[in-house]
Amino acid sequence: MTSQFSEFDEIGYWSEIKLDIIREYAGAYSKILSAKNLPHIYIDAFAGPGQHVSKQTKDFVAGSPMNALNVDPPFKEYHFIDLNAAKVGHLQSLAGVKPNVWFYQADCNDVLIQQIFPTLEFVSYRRALCLLDPYGLHLKWQVIFQAGRLKTIDMFLNFPVMDINRNALWRNPDIVSQEQRARMNAFWGDESWRQVGYEQTEGLFGTMEEKVSNDQFAEAFRDRLIKVAGFKRVPKPLPMRSGNAIVYYLFFASQVDVAEKIVTDIFNKYRGRAGA
Repeated sequence: MTSQFSEFDEIGYWSEIKLDIIREYAGAYSKILSAKNLPHIYIDAFAGPGQHVSKQTKDFVAGSPMNALNVDPPFKEYHFIDLNAAKVGHLQSLAGVKPNVWFYQADCNDVLIQQIFPTLEFVSYRRALCLLDPYGLHLKWQVIFQAGRLKTIDMFLNFPVMDINRNALWRNPDIVSQEQRARMNAFWGDESWRQVGYEQTEGLFGTMEEKVSNDQFAEAFRDRLIKVAGFKRVPKPLPMRSGNAIVYYLFFASQVDVAEKIVTDIFNKYRGRAGA
């Protein structure tokens, strides 16, 4: 298949780090699962066109789907999803036609719940590494909850705190639009984000309600992944930046001790680094 797609995301330092993290873990994951003879699949829910442009070098950088396809030993299946038809077409032209690679030009919230996750029940002995990397609040909690319930999925998740702060978690929650509250509710799963997103403080004019810090809000979501979604192992997320601003937190969630240890070691290599 040929593609006329020509506009690629220009990615910065931390986005390249994210690709390195996922590539490194995917390699370790596939080796472990292959040694156990467990069929394992790779899922990329916001796959994109398969390549980006480095902001630093202006060179093309392989995206997460192409990195996954190059993992050795390979995954048994690959599932790439994106709403944008041109991006899907370009990714398919890069990846080529293979019997174990599926492409979906669709909403990942529907594809995951209706088509892919049902194949990953625990009794199937199938396992999956799932990348959920939305640009903003485009993911529904039901996907995250189902991934945790299955207990067969290791998950990387982009927690889009910049989009959250710009559109939903305002200093005055009463003036947030109904549309933005609905987007946040869909991502979080209910309205409890409004309770954990603010705290009561004493000021000169009595009790005031103030926003919690980004780290506090991310920690509340980490707690939710464990207690509500049912992931047993959720290491402290890695803040991903643009300059000094945190754009999102990269979460990892699993049921397995060794998975948490591997990712914690990988995350710790990058904590505290500077970069734009």
